[in-house]
Amino acid sequence: MTIAPNFAIGPTSGAAASASATKLVGGQKVNAKAWSTAQDFESVFLNSMFQNMFTGIDGEGPFGGGGGTGIWRSFLTQEYAKSFAKTGGIGLTPHIYQSLMAHQEASTKAIQASSSTTPSP
Repeated sequence: MTIAPNFAIGPTSGAAASASATKLVGGQKVNAKAWSTAQDFESVFLNSMFQNMFTGIDGEGPFGGGGGTGIWRSFLTQEYAKSFAKTGGIGLTPHIYQSLMAHQEASTKAIQASSSTTPSP
């Protein structure tokens, strides 16, 4: 599974956009889109872990061991991972969020530095 880098995490425009782009997490304001992206990344990581955890388990009873078990199990592990990540997961989300914000800040500074050194026509 590949993850497309889809994070334009800065505010779009105006005060309303910046107000709606933040949310409270643990009593701190965070960029909602960046936080969601970090949670999604942790969810993908957890999904991979959960899939490996269920490898080799066929199941018992009337629904165990059939051809569709693998497909339904992938749906189940995906939902487990999403739910687990949204309730705190294993603690990756805050670190990923900090990394995203640091990357955004560095990119913004680089853009500002290049635009200030570029001569105006």
